[in-house]
Amino acid sequence: MTNPPLCRFCRAPLTRTFLDLGEQPLANSYLTPEQLAAGNEPVFPLHTRVCDRCFLVQADHEVPAEAIFDAGYAYFSSFSSGWVEHARRYAEAMIARFGLGPDSLVVEVASNDGYLLKHFLARGVPVLGVEPTANTAEAARAIGVRTDVVFFNAETGGALAARGDRADLMAANNVLAHVPDLNAFMAGFPKVLKPQGVLTFEFPHLLNLIEKVQFDTIYHEHYSYLSLLAVEQVLRAHGLRPFDVELLATHGGSLRLFCCHEAADHAETEALRALRATEADAGLGVAETYDGFAARVEAVCDSFRAFLSDARDEGRAVAAYGAAAKGNTFLNRCGVTRDDIVEVYDANPAKQGRYLPGSHVPIKAPDAVRTTRPDYVVILPWNLQDEIVRQLAFIGDWGGRFVVASPETRVLD
Repeated sequence: MTNPPLCRFCRAPLTRTFLDLGEQPLANSYLTPEQLAAGNEPVFPLHTRVCDRCFLVQADHEVPAEAIFDAGYAYFSSFSSGWVEHARRYAEAMIARFGLGPDSLVVEVASNDGYLLKHFLARGVPVLGVEPTANTAEAARAIGVRTDVVFFNAETGGALAARGDRADLMAANNVLAHVPDLNAFMAGFPKVLKPQGVLTFEFPHLLNLIEKVQFDTIYHEHYSYLSLLAVEQVLRAHGLRPFDVELLATHGGSLRLFCCHEAADHAETEALRALRATEADAGLGVAETYDGFAARVEAVCDSFRAFLSDARDEGRAVAAYGAAAKGNTFLNRCGVTRDDIVEVYDANPAKQGRYLPGSHVPIKAPDAVRTTRPDYVVILPWNLQDEIVRQLAFIGDWGGRFVVASPETRVLD
């Protein structure tokens, strides 16, 4: 009998399944025509469990980070205008709240293509990006954002501090879930953060994933699925603590957690205490709360498959918008192929001309929608629904309609 895997944080045995998605391709590995023709697309187990000791929800696979964040990694933050605007508002708010200026340093971990740090730079605040993917880092450097191409951990954090890069503000947006070794990753922050410095994490809130059945946010790139309860334990194990939190609408409902050294002067806010109470009331500290999620996921998939069957019977063409990782988990869990969805549109040129992993739906530029004129456009990145509806409002000219599938399939009016 195989021993159960161990928790990524506290090393307790993981014996409780949260959701088992079986064998899945890597959600951001878009296939070239040559790769599609070769027919040897790799798949890996995607089984999530919850730790009965610290309540960290996590994938138990060991797909190497280098296999996911390789030189061809295709996610560029700047292709979402809404996300860039979110970053701009963050920069303005942090500059005002913490008095950042030309003598400060802002360090972003997982800085991608400079989508966030460029806003600090424009206000005269020095910046440093830490980004493991070479192609996105090169895009950041091209706009003047100083960027190191490296995975962040205790060793690299120490190296930054040793060369004098100590931060007044550190940002780590939507990256905490992406690291296989939480302890090694978190250990880097105390080294770089100044004694009174502030560290902010943004991450989708596990409570929303459960309550809204957002299972499509589960993919190999996400090793952990995070609550305040779990993250606070990780922070305190490394000499850090949260002191404030903001609830965000991004990614279907996220937390922006403000953190500092244990000994720093930042006072804990009522907002943080209220969130602790909300999570406790929802039962996130009770192991049995996490049971039964798989049945709710199956109901979501049944709803979408029924929509596709009806559309096929009526002779209607279904396309999709957004070659997003979450969409790939969703489509593959539902068993969708290019017989169900004719094509998917995406503004990122790095994805165009390729095929979605698993479902093999072809990816085209958004203008192709005018040629195909589908009856339905399924919005796969549902967190960007309003932005996409505005951009493609013209599909109404031929009677086209938008569809969302979370938490149940519905055609938008």
